[in-house]
Amino acid sequence: MNCIIVDDDPIALRFVKQLVTKSDALTLIGECSNAEDALILIEKNTIDLIFLDIEMPGMSGIEMMKTSIISAQIILISSHNEYAAEAFEYNVTDFLTKPIEVNRFLKSVNKAIEINENLRTSNRINKTGDLYLKQGSRLVHINEKDILYVEALADYVTIHCENKDKFTILSTMKAIEFKLTSDDFVRIHRSFIIRLEKIKVIEDDSISIGTQVLPISRTQKPVLFQKLHLL
Repeated sequence: MNCIIVDDDPIALRFVKQLVTKSDALTLIGECSNAEDALILIEKNTIDLIFLDIEMPGMSGIEMMKTSIISAQIILISSHNEYAAEAFEYNVTDFLTKPIEVNRFLKSVNKAIEINENLRTSNRINKTGDLYLKQGSRLVHINEKDILYVEALADYVTIHCENKDKFTILSTMKAIEFKLTSDDFVRIHRSFIIRLEKIKVIEDDSISIGTQVLPISRTQKPVLFQKLHLL
């Protein structure tokens, strides 16, 4: 799993780095002392796991988690236990208290690995493409083949379908990416996931899908073209 460490405390950052580099299951992509630099790093790389401090100058760890660009699992780190309840409201993988204990760290990493493997297995098993969306007290059935694109809207996502139906649900882009069949969808921007077969035209840094023209980020363009069958 590709991971990054985000912490303005150099001692804590160095300690977590030592533990990460000793783990065969983790590959350290980078380390940052603030959220702003971390978001730039995330845009340029595929990140599976973030070790994230809460209290940092500028953007806090909680504020960083709310950005639509985050699609990785998060293990939050803090000196204050009172953040734990709020942290789990954002569906984080785990919460570590400073000073970090080695055994507790390893337990968190194993939990992240298990979640990652389960999600991969789930994606392989679900070949039907059937999805059920919670809409108030109802569960609405849609099929992946009807999806044009998914759009991030703060703490929500809107799923736009070919028949002009659209459904807004409380979710993250990370969760949506894990649920969709990876071979049929690609993230083209921090705010957009598209179904490949619905593409009409790709031109410069935009893509036409349905009646919409959506942006393609510079960092995601190579990922998109890897999935296309070019002649």
